[in-house]
Amino acid sequence: SISKDEIERARLMSEYKYEVDLQSRVVEARREGERRGERRGERKGELKGERKKAIEVARALKEMGDPIEKIARASGLSPDEIAAL
Repeated sequence: SISKDEIERARLMSEYKYEVDLQSRVVEARREGERRGERRGERKGELKGERKKAIEVARALKEMGDPIEKIARASGLSPDEIAAL
């Protein structure tokens, strides 16, 4: 039988892994933007890729019911931008 502590530990570990995965996605989007910017000789591609991934992350968190303040910290978007998604 699984104890309540084990269930809670598994839930917290799952939440932690999810947060790390989201942060990893944002970092990857930033890197992709940098690569595009380097190829084009501009920073515009980096910013566009970063923003696109931030919006994807924010939408996913919003759909999961996370608080807007938490979404803002994870995505870098403003609370107003998140509310408009």
